[in-house]
Amino acid sequence: MVRTEWSIQDIARSAGTTSRTLRHYDAVGLLPPTRIGSNGYRYYDEDSLVRLQRILLLRELGLGLPAIAEVLDGQRDGVAALETHLALLERERQRIGRQIESVRTTLQKLKGGEQLMAEEMFDGFDHTQFEEEVTQRWGADAYRKGDQWWRSLSEDEKKAHQQEQVDIGFAFGAARDAGHDAGSTETQAVTARLHEWLKATGMEISKCYFAGLGQMYVDDPRYGSYDEKHGPGTAEYIRDAMKIYAERNLTD
Repeated sequence: MVRTEWSIQDIARSAGTTSRTLRHYDAVGLLPPTRIGSNGYRYYDEDSLVRLQRILLLRELGLGLPAIAEVLDGQRDGVAALETHLALLERERQRIGRQIESVRTTLQKLKGGEQLMAEEMFDGFDHTQFEEEVTQRWGADAYRKGDQWWRSLSEDEKKAHQQEQVDIGFAFGAARDAGHDAGSTETQAVTARLHEWLKATGMEISKCYFAGLGQMYVDDPRYGSYDEKHGPGTAEYIRDAMKIYAERNLTD
């Protein structure tokens, strides 16, 4: 007998995502389950699978969830939509191919002592992939300042800034594992590091902004890696710590 529906665990495993992400897609209206069983489990049919594939493809292309919802609502023909996605993926493959050739050319010239050409080194690279999302969330001025700041950094400074973000994530995990609650001195010290990390970009960090960013650790599936790396509930732990820090230290 041909299988016509799958459980949320089956779908998450097959798609390489998490049940939490699928529940979030349901909560924002992107991917409701076909039905909910008497056991409370979510089940999905073939149409849902196609819709999830489209969502994941659009996520890979850098679209935010509101933009994905608009695309899905505006193009209900699944075959036509997948043809569009295929064309976009082909373009993305070409861009990645240019990146590969760019890096290969740089290596060859470095090894051979040849002169480097900027137009060759940066072919295929996109430094503005988050422009739309940042602009929608915090305004064009926020994106402009952040972009100018990032471009002003040396490669070593960029790597150090990225490493600090990773270190902060592990520090949150360590504080939680040690049994410190979100409002403890230890956890709030880590949260202060996160606040300083954000301030380094030149952005003004208000109470509302910082607490709202904390909520993203729970709501946005891209932040699910915190739970994967540091255990279930870490995203909520960071959110609570940021909310407490905002209330104690920041103003609107």
